[in-house]
Amino acid sequence: MKGTIVVRHNRAEVEGIQNALDAAMSAAGFTKASLFAVRLAFQEAIANAFNHGHKTLPHDTPATVEYLVTPHEVVIAIEDQGPGFQSETVADCTLDENLEIPRGRGVMLIRNYMTDVRYNAKGNRIEMSYRRPPAAS
Repeated sequence: MKGTIVVRHNRAEVEGIQNALDAAMSAAGFTKASLFAVRLAFQEAIANAFNHGHKTLPHDTPATVEYLVTPHEVVIAIEDQGPGFQSETVADCTLDENLEIPRGRGVMLIRNYMTDVRYNAKGNRIEMSYRRPPAAS
């Protein structure tokens, strides 16, 4: 299943995309653990787009979500219209000196739950993929 959706900062619209991803992953045979991983990463990435990327833009400024679900992989790209950021400047929230700083946790969660995470040069587009784990023996 493949799709491109323009979405506003609206809970129902975001949940609609999430539900479509969940349904496509379930149909492709992904486990509940895989659905959880992708759901969490998607929620963090879309929240970052609206809460950080669109911070100074009108509330109804849309972002674009592209996704592809195959039996072996889920690929999601989210692009906001903000100025972007440099992902390497996000502080490591697991270091002792950063434990009290309430930023960077979403980026860390995305990196830990997804197989591959990339940002464009501007820093306003995240492309993340989740590959099906090998079957347990």
